[in-house]
Amino acid sequence: MSTHPGDGAPKTTFATLAAKKAAGEPIVMVTAYDHPGARAAEAAGVDAVLVGDSAAMTVLGYDSTVSVTVDEMLMLTAAVRRGLSGPLLVADLPFGSYEASDEQAVRTAQRFVKECGADAVKIERGGTTVERARAIVAAGVPVMGHVGLTPQTVGVLGGYRAQGRTADTAERVAADALALQAAGCFALVFEAIPSEATAAIVPLLDIPVIGIGAGPDADGQVLVFHDLLGIHDGHQARFVKRFAEIGAATIAGIRAYADEVRSGAYPAPEHGYGMAAGEAEKLHAALDDLR
Repeated sequence: MSTHPGDGAPKTTFATLAAKKAAGEPIVMVTAYDHPGARAAEAAGVDAVLVGDSAAMTVLGYDSTVSVTVDEMLMLTAAVRRGLSGPLLVADLPFGSYEASDEQAVRTAQRFVKECGADAVKIERGGTTVERARAIVAAGVPVMGHVGLTPQTVGVLGGYRAQGRTADTAERVAADALALQAAGCFALVFEAIPSEATAAIVPLLDIPVIGIGAGPDADGQVLVFHDLLGIHDGHQARFVKRFAEIGAATIAGIRAYADEVRSGAYPAPEHGYGMAAGEAEKLHAALDDLR
């Protein structure tokens, strides 16, 4: 029986993920964006945590991932690092922070390792991103690739829709995946890719594939923290399954608190502090002298 980092198992490493793929043992990954989320992921025993640029919508209130900045992602990654010890920590490089040149990509990636303690970074797409991945890896920073639906360039893709629905487009996904592997990526995310395409492409790869809306044949799965816990009330992708309804419970709890404050039921005597015997009388006498 396998153990998990949350159960006191050793820290998850890149070799751990490779071994899980080889053994056919599913890899569990979840996003987190703050210290409490990291502590919850740690306690639950996941294998890896992604500080995704999905934080733009889930915790920062932006309309898309494009708006989140490097400094914001650095702050969130550092908070997650402080709450995480066992799972592997991967940080998304935000849009505009790595595309321009190899030098820009390396400089940004190194900040996430040096300033936040990230174990690796993740970058989206194939094409020129393959060269960026190769440069970052050569500079000593492990890279996770990301193909299929890539939210940072969703406008180019024609919206939030599955990629690889035809043989030709699925072949392009495979070519991007193989190129990223050749560039030195230790793992890949497959997002919104038909299950049949994933099943056909994964056997071509030697590195782990983490799916999100890519079917059961990926080597592991990742979901957004706020989606799987029912915290986020925005658009829900087809691949999202809500495993809890924390959002509804949160609203109910705050509403109950507000009701008790307004009715006077809270705070009750047991929620307050008392003075030592005789001290209240002394206080009143002293205050009388001030009138």
